[in-house]
Amino acid sequence: METQQCDDGTQLPRSKAPAGACDSHMHIYDRRFLADGANQATFPEHATVTDYLDVQRRTGTQRTVVVTPRNYGTDNRVTLDAIQRLGQDRTRGVAVLTPAVTDQQLAALHDGGVRGIRFTLYTPAHAAVTFEMVEPLARRVAELGWHVQLHWTAAQIVEHRAMLARLPSTIVFDHLARLPMPDGALHPAFGIVRDLADSGRVWVKLSGPYLDSVAGIVNDYADIASTARAWIDALPERLVWGSDWPHTTESHKPDDARLFDLLGTWTGDDAIRDRILVDNAATLYGFPPQANLVTTA
Repeated sequence: METQQCDDGTQLPRSKAPAGACDSHMHIYDRRFLADGANQATFPEHATVTDYLDVQRRTGTQRTVVVTPRNYGTDNRVTLDAIQRLGQDRTRGVAVLTPAVTDQQLAALHDGGVRGIRFTLYTPAHAAVTFEMVEPLARRVAELGWHVQLHWTAAQIVEHRAMLARLPSTIVFDHLARLPMPDGALHPAFGIVRDLADSGRVWVKLSGPYLDSVAGIVNDYADIASTARAWIDALPERLVWGSDWPHTTESHKPDDARLFDLLGTWTGDDAIRDRILVDNAATLYGFPPQANLVTTA
């Protein structure tokens, strides 16, 4: 098998992105928005809007969803700034909030392009939010047409299945729902998410294959392929793709061009790949018609 090298920032994907293709999960890190006294020891370099534009030119994606990273807690200024700089006609945001947020603040976030809130709880001890916040916030953002995005472990999905069934909002599961190897789609969480999807309100992000891969970067995360294909077979109309750039969890950064090509490998079908990249993302995030897009030089 051909081995994957670390990203040198120049390689182009083997496959061309369709018009309107969306990277539905990435993060911006900009020191201008860090709070005084914030821990900068693990703050990534070269992860600004300017840096991401280089990635976007390589992959050919034209639409983007910016997700507020853990470093910023519930301060979403970095995301709002990125939406404006990348273009609100082609960019959406996912914020991190607590129930203390006011209706006026929600309205301002909506006007700024935010369409969802994230609960990163796979390590609750270091989280800015809690499981107890999910339901009350889901009720509030459902009125705006927003979704709740969950970065939970598969075990947490099983533990909180009753709560998930009660949520009134659309639900987006991060990173292939974090199904661990070697179980993959045989893990009970797969069936729970699949059953919830019958409501028409559940989505899964095909992103972060390295997070649960044992095969690793040198094998193109080959063990994750069966999980990705199981989601593609089960929910082709409820999947979006994301790069998870700038890959802060990884000491050896993956090549973004290769990550983009993985989607085509998983689908084995250009029509399904393009649906995930374009139509599904437009539905979930409410992007305007493709005719409004201008190709990035």
